[in-house]
Amino acid sequence: MPQLRGRLLANQSLAELTWFRVGGPAQVLFMPEDEDDLAYLLAHLPAEVPVIVIGLGSNLIVRDGGIPGVVIRLGRGFGEVKVEADSRVRAGAAVPDVRVSRAAQEAAIAGLAFFRGIPGAVGGALRMNGGAYGSETKDALIEARGIDRQGRVRVFTNADMHYTYRHCGAPEDVIFTEALFQGGPGDPATIAAEMEKITESREATQPIKSRTGGSTFKNPPGQKAWQLIDAAGCRGLTVGAAQVSPMHCNFLINLDNASAADIEALGETVRARVKEHSSIELEWEIKRIGVAKPTQ
Repeated sequence: MPQLRGRLLANQSLAELTWFRVGGPAQVLFMPEDEDDLAYLLAHLPAEVPVIVIGLGSNLIVRDGGIPGVVIRLGRGFGEVKVEADSRVRAGAAVPDVRVSRAAQEAAIAGLAFFRGIPGAVGGALRMNGGAYGSETKDALIEARGIDRQGRVRVFTNADMHYTYRHCGAPEDVIFTEALFQGGPGDPATIAAEMEKITESREATQPIKSRTGGSTFKNPPGQKAWQLIDAAGCRGLTVGAAQVSPMHCNFLINLDNASAADIEALGETVRARVKEHSSIELEWEIKRIGVAKPTQ
């Protein structure tokens, strides 16, 4: 692929790219220069080579054995935010969600402040229907743009995304590159106050200064995952150097030098205890990718 312009790295460690700071290497890590560069790679990559995309690494466990194939991480070429007419905001997939909310606030656009509470980037919000404080991506999205595994540009309307709670029904092989969001006219001071309230709430209730992956499990219908975990006696529970946060039971923490296996085993222990206590099966919200490290 002589026309590739982005950075291509072999056997590249991914631990420093995840909030948990754990995980093995990518067989190949590719950081495309722009959308055309990404499309070129995907169009020329043999179909049997696995491809996976990672964003800011907030809601992610990379297993200790690493990831075979090509890992794609979007960077500066996907980092632009533009305010458009009619209270719209266009953002690249690598833009942190908090930047979307700030751009909207500065442009007096209401309805996008909830992005302040999502600790990730636009691409992840699109793929997971990310949400916080009563709103979800589906409430604001007009359309999403992406590249499929054959290197073709695809545009999806909100309806095409087939959104449900923390789930997107768009094809799995599409790598989102951009989103267009709809807000409404608002008062910058009022929006700023709403964002500040979200910030204060997160700092007071979530272990955001720890090495964590955000909300671990989806809330079951009519229930709160943290309450089920607490009721099952899992607050503060540890496996190796991984711990259920004493501050918020739906957060797992890397206390020191936890392995990805420690964190995942802790999550599975929590799931088993909740199932035993309440007969409810918690579903992972954190994405777990890669292969386990072979045992010696």
